[in-house]
Amino acid sequence: MVDILHRVGVIASPDAVYTALTTIDGLSGWWTEKTTSAGDDVIRFRFDRPQGEDGFDMKVLKTVPGELVHWEVVAGPEEWIGTHVRFQLKQEDDYTIVLFSQEGWKEPVEFMYHCSTKWGTFLMSLKELVETGAGKPAPDDVQISNWH
Repeated sequence: MVDILHRVGVIASPDAVYTALTTIDGLSGWWTEKTTSAGDDVIRFRFDRPQGEDGFDMKVLKTVPGELVHWEVVAGPEEWIGTHVRFQLKQEDDYTIVLFSQEGWKEPVEFMYHCSTKWGTFLMSLKELVETGAGKPAPDDVQISNWH
């Protein structure tokens, strides 16, 4: 198993970052505008692609205010299903450090490389949202390739 790992510092409180990670308005402000609750602690994230809409369903496994958000991918691309997404938060001086991981990839396929770069761009969008009030969620996110 292999993991995607990122570290980002956000000039804001852990509670502000936590809110952006745990509310539909927050999530749709940095990841994708098409974020909805599916009930039963499942959040749907959808993206428009040339071949049609696709995306992921995440089951919320655990949240600790100001410290942790932990999801499991329950629907989406085969490579994602069963992986775990974690956002660990800690205060360091004026920064909230976001330690991000998507854990449990079966192998480091090319799609994983793409997803790692996209997670990086979306984490920068999270930083922008919390620091300035405006992120760059899909469909206005940074385009890195024509992956579909």
